[in-house]
Amino acid sequence: MSPFPKVPKAIAVACIAVFATLAVAGSAPDAWGKSRKAGAQRADDFLAPMVPPAPGPAKFFTINAVLAKLDRQAKGQSDQVRLASLSPSETLSDIPAPVIQTPAIGLEPFGLFAFRAPEGALWRKWRGVEADVEKEKAVLARCETDADNCPFHAAQFTRLIKAIKTRSGRAQLDEANRGVNTAIRYVSDMTLHGEVDRWSAPLATFAAARGDCEDYAIAKYIALREAGFPIEDMRLVLVRDRSVREDHAVLAARHDGHWLIMDNRRAALIEDNDITSFTPLFAINHRGVHLFATPYAKRIMQDNETTAPAAESEDRDRNIDAKALNQSEPATSGGGFGTTPLLI
Repeated sequence: MSPFPKVPKAIAVACIAVFATLAVAGSAPDAWGKSRKAGAQRADDFLAPMVPPAPGPAKFFTINAVLAKLDRQAKGQSDQVRLASLSPSETLSDIPAPVIQTPAIGLEPFGLFAFRAPEGALWRKWRGVEADVEKEKAVLARCETDADNCPFHAAQFTRLIKAIKTRSGRAQLDEANRGVNTAIRYVSDMTLHGEVDRWSAPLATFAAARGDCEDYAIAKYIALREAGFPIEDMRLVLVRDRSVREDHAVLAARHDGHWLIMDNRRAALIEDNDITSFTPLFAINHRGVHLFATPYAKRIMQDNETTAPAAESEDRDRNIDAKALNQSEPATSGGGFGTTPLLI
Protein backbone atom coordinates (compact mmCIF):
# COMPACT_ATOMS: atom_id res chain seq x y z
CA MET A 1 0.00 0.00 0.00
CA SER A 2 1.39 3.39 -0.99
CA PRO A 3 2.41 5.71 1.90
CA PHE A 4 0.91 8.72 0.06
CA PRO A 5 -2.80 8.96 -0.17
CA LYS A 6 -4.23 9.09 -3.62
CA VAL A 7 -4.94 12.58 -4.86
CA PRO A 8 -7.50 13.08 -7.51
CA LYS A 9 -6.01 14.02 -10.92
CA ALA A 10 -7.82 17.32 -11.23
CA ILE A 11 -6.43 18.50 -7.91
CA ALA A 12 -2.90 17.57 -8.98
CA VAL A 13 -3.13 19.55 -12.22
CA ALA A 14 -4.38 22.61 -10.31
CA CYS A 15 -1.49 22.45 -7.87
CA ILE A 16 1.05 22.30 -10.68
CA ALA A 17 -0.46 25.41 -12.31
CA VAL A 18 -0.27 27.35 -9.02
CA PHE A 19 3.38 26.46 -8.46
CA ALA A 20 4.29 27.49 -12.08
CA THR A 21 2.59 30.89 -11.68
CA LEU A 22 4.48 31.56 -8.43
CA ALA A 23 7.79 30.70 -10.13
CA VAL A 24 7.21 33.10 -13.02
CA ALA A 25 6.07 35.88 -10.67
CA GLY A 26 9.19 35.47 -8.55
CA SER A 27 11.60 35.88 -11.52
CA ALA A 28 9.77 38.85 -13.22
CA PRO A 29 11.20 41.64 -10.95
CA ASP A 30 14.75 40.60 -11.79
CA ALA A 31 14.08 40.61 -15.56
CA TRP A 32 12.33 44.02 -15.41
CA GLY A 33 15.22 45.47 -13.43
CA LYS A 34 17.77 44.23 -15.91
CA SER A 35 15.76 45.68 -18.86
CA ARG A 36 15.48 49.06 -17.09
CA LYS A 37 19.20 49.19 -16.46
CA ALA A 38 19.98 48.38 -20.13
CA GLY A 39 17.63 51.14 -21.35
CA ALA A 40 19.20 53.69 -19.01
CA GLN A 41 22.66 52.72 -20.24
CA ARG A 42 21.61 53.24 -23.87
CA ALA A 43 20.19 56.71 -23.00
CA ASP A 44 23.40 57.66 -21.24
CA ASP A 45 25.38 56.54 -24.27
CA PHE A 46 23.20 58.68 -26.59
CA LEU A 47 23.40 61.81 -24.43
CA ALA A 48 27.13 61.56 -23.75
CA PRO A 49 29.27 64.04 -25.79
CA MET A 50 30.86 62.54 -28.87
CA VAL A 51 34.64 62.66 -28.81
CA PRO A 52 36.09 63.03 -32.34
CA PRO A 53 38.77 60.61 -33.30
CA ALA A 54 42.32 61.85 -33.08
CA PRO A 55 43.33 63.47 -36.42
CA GLY A 56 45.78 61.64 -38.54
CA PRO A 57 48.84 63.25 -40.14
CA ALA A 58 48.02 65.91 -42.75
CA LYS A 59 48.53 64.93 -46.37
CA PHE A 60 49.62 67.43 -48.96
CA PHE A 61 49.63 66.97 -52.72
CA THR A 62 49.96 69.00 -55.87
CA ILE A 63 47.90 68.82 -59.03
CA ASN A 64 51.00 67.81 -60.98
CA ALA A 65 51.65 64.97 -58.51
CA VAL A 66 48.10 63.67 -59.01
CA LEU A 67 48.43 63.88 -62.78
CA ALA A 68 51.78 62.07 -62.64
CA LYS A 69 50.23 59.27 -60.55
CA LEU A 70 47.38 58.88 -63.01
CA ASP A 71 49.88 58.85 -65.88
CA ARG A 72 51.89 56.10 -64.18
CA GLN A 73 48.72 54.04 -63.72
CA ALA A 74 47.94 54.46 -67.40
CA LYS A 75 51.52 53.67 -68.47
CA GLY A 76 51.70 52.09 -71.88
CA GLN A 77 48.63 53.89 -73.13
CA SER A 78 50.30 57.26 -73.71
CA ASP A 79 53.78 58.74 -73.49
CA GLN A 80 52.49 62.24 -72.91
CA VAL A 81 53.06 63.99 -69.60
CA ARG A 82 50.38 66.35 -68.35
CA LEU A 83 51.15 69.42 -66.31
CA ALA A 84 48.79 71.90 -64.68
CA SER A 85 49.55 75.59 -64.53
CA LEU A 86 48.00 78.92 -63.61
CA SER A 87 48.77 82.20 -65.24
CA PRO A 88 49.90 84.90 -62.79
CA SER A 89 46.53 86.63 -62.95
CA GLU A 90 44.80 83.37 -61.96
CA THR A 91 47.08 82.48 -59.08
CA LEU A 92 45.14 81.98 -55.86
CA SER A 93 46.46 84.06 -53.00
CA ASP A 94 45.29 85.84 -49.88
CA ILE A 95 47.62 88.75 -50.62
CA PRO A 96 45.59 91.89 -51.45
CA ALA A 97 45.70 92.79 -55.13
CA PRO A 98 47.87 95.82 -55.86
CA VAL A 99 45.94 99.03 -56.41
CA ILE A 100 46.60 100.45 -59.88
CA GLN A 101 46.76 104.19 -59.64
CA THR A 102 45.33 106.10 -62.59
CA PRO A 103 47.81 108.76 -63.64
CA ALA A 104 46.63 112.28 -63.00
CA ILE A 105 48.20 113.45 -66.25
CA GLY A 106 47.51 111.76 -69.57
CA LEU A 107 50.13 110.90 -72.18
CA GLU A 108 48.38 112.71 -75.02
CA PRO A 109 49.00 116.37 -75.95
CA PHE A 110 48.03 118.88 -73.26
CA GLY A 111 48.28 116.13 -70.64
CA LEU A 112 44.97 114.58 -71.68
CA PHE A 113 43.61 111.12 -72.36
CA ALA A 114 41.99 110.14 -75.65
CA PHE A 115 39.54 107.46 -76.77
CA ARG A 116 38.17 106.44 -80.15
CA ALA A 117 35.61 108.86 -81.48
CA PRO A 118 32.33 107.57 -82.95
CA GLU A 119 31.97 107.44 -86.70
CA GLY A 120 31.10 110.78 -88.24
CA ALA A 121 32.22 113.64 -90.46
CA LEU A 122 35.80 113.68 -89.14
CA TRP A 123 36.29 109.99 -89.85
CA ARG A 124 35.05 110.50 -93.43
CA LYS A 125 37.32 113.50 -93.96
CA TRP A 126 40.39 111.72 -92.55
CA ARG A 127 39.80 108.57 -94.59
CA GLY A 128 39.46 110.73 -97.68
CA VAL A 129 42.81 112.40 -96.93
CA GLU A 130 44.48 109.01 -96.38
CA ALA A 131 43.15 107.78 -99.73
CA ASP A 132 44.46 110.90 -101.50
CA VAL A 133 47.85 110.56 -99.79
CA GLU A 134 48.16 106.99 -101.09
CA LYS A 135 47.54 108.24 -104.63
CA GLU A 136 50.15 110.97 -104.22
CA LYS A 137 52.76 108.41 -103.17
CA ALA A 138 52.95 107.25 -106.77
CA VAL A 139 53.81 110.80 -107.87
CA LEU A 140 56.55 111.09 -105.25
CA ALA A 141 57.95 107.71 -106.29
CA ARG A 142 58.18 108.84 -109.93
CA CYS A 143 59.96 112.00 -108.82
CA GLU A 144 62.61 109.86 -107.15
CA THR A 145 63.33 107.97 -110.37
CA ASP A 146 62.64 110.71 -112.91
CA ALA A 147 63.38 114.14 -111.42
CA ASP A 148 63.28 115.85 -114.82
CA ASN A 149 59.60 115.08 -115.27
CA CYS A 150 58.60 115.73 -111.66
CA PRO A 151 55.90 118.43 -111.29
CA PHE A 152 57.09 121.58 -109.55
CA HIS A 153 54.85 121.21 -106.51
CA ALA A 154 55.86 117.56 -106.07
CA ALA A 155 59.55 118.44 -106.42
CA GLN A 156 59.10 121.17 -103.81
CA PHE A 157 57.51 118.74 -101.34
CA THR A 158 60.22 116.15 -102.09
CA ARG A 159 62.94 118.70 -101.31
CA LEU A 160 61.24 119.46 -98.01
CA ILE A 161 61.22 115.77 -97.07
CA LYS A 162 64.92 115.47 -97.91
CA ALA A 163 65.73 118.60 -95.88
CA ILE A 164 63.91 117.12 -92.86
CA LYS A 165 65.88 113.88 -93.22
CA THR A 166 69.17 115.79 -92.93
CA ARG A 167 68.11 117.07 -89.49
CA SER A 168 67.68 115.22 -86.24
CA GLY A 169 65.63 115.66 -83.10
CA ARG A 170 63.88 118.95 -82.61
CA ALA A 171 65.58 120.39 -85.68
CA GLN A 172 63.47 118.04 -87.82
CA LEU A 173 60.31 119.59 -86.39
CA ASP A 174 61.62 123.10 -86.92
CA GLU A 175 62.43 122.31 -90.56
CA ALA A 176 58.97 120.88 -91.24
CA ASN A 177 57.17 123.73 -89.50
CA ARG A 178 59.14 126.46 -91.24
CA GLY A 179 59.11 124.73 -94.65
CA VAL A 180 55.34 124.25 -94.79
CA ASN A 181 54.54 127.67 -93.31
CA THR A 182 56.61 129.45 -95.96
CA ALA A 183 55.36 127.32 -98.87
CA ILE A 184 51.66 127.91 -98.26
CA ARG A 185 49.65 131.11 -97.95
CA TYR A 186 46.59 131.01 -95.72
CA VAL A 187 43.29 131.15 -97.60
CA SER A 188 39.93 129.91 -96.35
CA ASP A 189 38.27 126.90 -97.92
CA MET A 190 35.32 129.05 -98.88
CA THR A 191 37.56 131.28 -100.98
CA LEU A 192 39.71 128.48 -102.40
CA HIS A 193 37.15 125.74 -102.95
CA GLY A 194 33.76 127.35 -102.46
CA GLU A 195 33.18 125.09 -99.46
CA VAL A 196 33.07 125.72 -95.75
CA ASP A 197 35.59 122.97 -95.05
CA ARG A 198 37.74 120.73 -97.25
CA TRP A 199 40.78 118.71 -96.19
CA SER A 200 43.51 118.36 -98.82
CA ALA A 201 46.47 116.04 -99.23
CA PRO A 202 49.96 117.67 -99.26
CA LEU A 203 50.62 117.72 -103.02
CA ALA A 204 47.22 119.27 -103.70
CA THR A 205 47.98 121.95 -101.11
CA PHE A 206 51.48 122.58 -102.50
CA ALA A 207 50.08 122.73 -106.03
CA ALA A 208 47.67 125.47 -104.99
CA ALA A 209 50.28 127.04 -102.68
CA ARG A 210 47.31 127.95 -100.51
CA GLY A 211 45.29 126.32 -97.76
CA ASP A 212 43.83 126.72 -94.32
CA CYS A 213 44.99 125.47 -90.90
CA GLU A 214 44.29 121.75 -91.31
CA ASP A 215 46.02 121.75 -94.72
CA TYR A 216 49.18 123.09 -93.04
CA ALA A 217 48.95 120.46 -90.30
CA ILE A 218 48.34 117.58 -92.73
CA ALA A 219 51.30 118.61 -94.93
CA LYS A 220 53.61 118.72 -91.89
CA TYR A 221 52.33 115.33 -90.69
CA ILE A 222 52.98 113.63 -94.05
CA ALA A 223 56.36 115.34 -94.59
CA LEU A 224 57.61 114.19 -91.18
CA ARG A 225 56.21 110.70 -91.69
CA GLU A 226 57.95 110.33 -95.06
CA ALA A 227 61.17 111.64 -93.47
CA GLY A 228 61.04 108.84 -90.91
CA PHE A 229 59.71 110.64 -87.85
CA PRO A 230 57.80 108.14 -85.62
CA ILE A 231 54.09 108.25 -86.43
CA GLU A 232 53.30 107.24 -82.84
CA ASP A 233 54.71 110.61 -81.78
CA MET A 234 52.47 112.78 -83.97
CA ARG A 235 48.88 113.96 -83.62
CA LEU A 236 46.84 116.22 -85.85
CA VAL A 237 45.04 118.17 -83.11
CA LEU A 238 41.76 120.03 -83.54
CA VAL A 239 41.18 122.68 -80.90
CA ARG A 240 38.95 125.57 -80.00
CA ASP A 241 41.05 128.72 -79.72
CA ARG A 242 39.23 130.74 -77.08
CA SER A 243 41.41 133.80 -77.63
CA VAL A 244 39.89 134.39 -81.07
CA ARG A 245 36.79 132.21 -80.67
CA GLU A 246 37.70 130.02 -83.64
CA ASP A 247 38.23 126.36 -84.34
CA HIS A 248 41.83 125.65 -85.26
CA ALA A 249 44.09 122.76 -86.33
CA VAL A 250 47.74 122.21 -85.42
CA LEU A 251 50.25 119.39 -85.47
CA ALA A 252 51.59 118.07 -82.16
CA ALA A 253 54.87 116.14 -82.20
CA ARG A 254 56.47 114.47 -79.19
CA HIS A 255 60.17 115.04 -78.60
CA ASP A 256 62.05 113.99 -75.44
CA GLY A 257 58.75 113.33 -73.69
CA HIS A 258 57.33 116.78 -74.46
CA TRP A 259 54.61 117.64 -76.96
CA LEU A 260 55.61 120.49 -79.26
CA ILE A 261 52.92 122.37 -81.17
CA MET A 262 53.53 123.21 -84.83
CA ASP A 263 51.17 126.06 -85.72
CA ASN A 264 50.80 127.87 -89.03
CA ARG A 265 50.43 131.10 -86.99
CA ARG A 266 53.85 130.71 -85.37
CA ALA A 267 57.34 130.42 -86.83
CA ALA A 268 58.68 128.79 -83.66
CA LEU A 269 57.63 125.61 -81.90
CA ILE A 270 55.86 125.94 -78.57
CA GLU A 271 55.22 123.38 -75.84
CA ASP A 272 51.62 122.35 -75.31
CA ASN A 273 51.64 123.40 -71.63
CA ASP A 274 52.60 126.94 -72.63
CA ILE A 275 49.39 127.41 -74.61
CA THR A 276 46.52 128.44 -72.37
CA SER A 277 43.91 129.49 -74.94
CA PHE A 278 43.38 126.09 -76.59
CA THR A 279 40.54 123.75 -75.71
CA PRO A 280 41.63 120.41 -77.30
CA LEU A 281 38.81 118.56 -79.05
CA PHE A 282 40.16 115.78 -81.27
CA ALA A 283 43.45 113.98 -81.96
CA ILE A 284 43.99 112.28 -85.32
CA ASN A 285 46.78 109.98 -86.53
CA HIS A 286 47.26 106.65 -88.29
CA ARG A 287 44.94 105.02 -85.74
CA GLY A 288 42.06 107.31 -86.65
CA VAL A 289 40.03 109.96 -84.85
CA HIS A 290 40.08 110.21 -81.07
CA LEU A 291 38.24 112.39 -78.60
CA PHE A 292 40.13 114.09 -75.81
CA ALA A 293 39.11 113.45 -72.22
CA THR A 294 40.29 115.65 -69.38
CA PRO A 295 41.71 113.87 -66.29
CA TYR A 296 39.85 114.73 -63.11
CA ALA A 297 43.02 116.17 -61.58
CA LYS A 298 43.26 118.74 -64.39
CA ARG A 299 39.69 119.96 -64.06
CA ILE A 300 40.64 122.98 -61.97
CA MET A 301 38.86 126.04 -63.22
CA GLN A 302 40.24 129.51 -62.94
CA ASP A 303 38.40 131.99 -60.74
CA ASN A 304 37.05 133.90 -63.71
CA GLU A 305 36.27 130.86 -65.88
CA THR A 306 32.75 129.58 -66.34
CA THR A 307 31.31 126.68 -68.29
CA ALA A 308 28.14 126.52 -70.34
CA PRO A 309 25.80 123.53 -70.48
CA ALA A 310 26.46 121.11 -73.33
CA ALA A 311 23.22 121.96 -75.09
CA GLU A 312 24.01 125.68 -74.89
CA SER A 313 27.50 125.07 -76.32
CA GLU A 314 26.05 123.09 -79.22
CA ASP A 315 23.54 125.84 -80.01
CA ARG A 316 26.31 128.44 -79.90
CA ASP A 317 28.52 126.40 -82.25
CA ARG A 318 25.67 125.87 -84.68
CA ASN A 319 25.12 129.63 -84.75
CA ILE A 320 28.83 130.12 -85.49
CA ASP A 321 28.59 127.65 -88.39
CA ALA A 322 25.49 129.37 -89.73
CA LYS A 323 27.38 132.65 -89.77
CA ALA A 324 30.35 131.01 -91.48
CA LEU A 325 28.08 129.70 -94.24
CA ASN A 326 26.91 133.25 -94.95
CA GLN A 327 30.41 134.73 -94.97
CA SER A 328 32.19 134.98 -98.27
CA GLU A 329 35.53 135.49 -96.54
CA PRO A 330 36.02 134.27 -92.96
CA ALA A 331 38.73 135.76 -90.79
CA THR A 332 42.23 135.18 -92.12
CA SER A 333 43.88 134.45 -88.81
CA GLY A 334 44.71 130.93 -89.89
CA GLY A 335 42.06 129.02 -87.97
CA GLY A 336 38.61 127.64 -88.48
CA PHE A 337 38.25 124.05 -89.67
CA GLY A 338 34.52 124.67 -89.13
CA THR A 339 32.83 121.28 -89.01
CA THR A 340 30.79 121.71 -85.84
CA PRO A 341 28.91 119.58 -84.97
CA LEU A 342 31.80 117.31 -85.95
CA LEU A 343 30.26 113.90 -85.29
CA ILE A 344 27.13 114.13 -87.44
